[in-house]
Amino acid sequence: MSSEIKIGVIDYGGGNIRSLVQALEKLGTSPELVTSPEKLDSLSHLFFPGQGAFGDCMAKLQGLQLVEPIFDWIHQDKPFFGICVGYQLLFEGSDESPGTRGLSILEGNVVRFREEGIKVPHMGWNNLRFKKSHPLFANIHANDHFYFVHSYEFKAFTEKEVIATTDHAKEIVAAIAKDNMVGLQFHPEKSQIQGLKIIK
Repeated sequence: MSSEIKIGVIDYGGGNIRSLVQALEKLGTSPELVTSPEKLDSLSHLFFPGQGAFGDCMAKLQGLQLVEPIFDWIHQDKPFFGICVGYQLLFEGSDESPGTRGLSILEGNVVRFREEGIKVPHMGWNNLRFKKSHPLFANIHANDHFYFVHSYEFKAFTEKEVIATTDHAKEIVAAIAKDNMVGLQFHPEKSQIQGLKIIK
């Protein structure tokens, strides 16, 4: 990667930080952990790893005074990569934490799997169904598999930001993109060589 790229990983005291940091280090970078707004000043790219409850994550971001800086970062069209809860927080709210407002970058809400007979959580390896061409998937093929673990899904009102779906007893959104922002429901940092290709 270019020496001009300076990557930050949001560290809100939870989430799968180490796996993502190790993946970024394998790609030749030295990511910085972001725990305060001023840490964003020198960065070119921002990753938001995810693991944990929607409301708890938002509360921790608020405690670190990172909600508005992250919102501003994305609206300034700087490269942003959200993973799992870091992707779900881009929306307005979640069944997991009623009354808690997300970052509200995109319209829509995250809902718990409700269909009868559907396995919760969705955990395991799935391939992707590409909905749109996107540089994120330039070296990815339809038979490549990625690791998912989640009990909630984004219910898409429109297809305009959806770039990939997967199947879990039905078609569900796996990835979204808008300008320089991407969000993945699956964990590329836990998806071996194919996941590294996406992060790269």
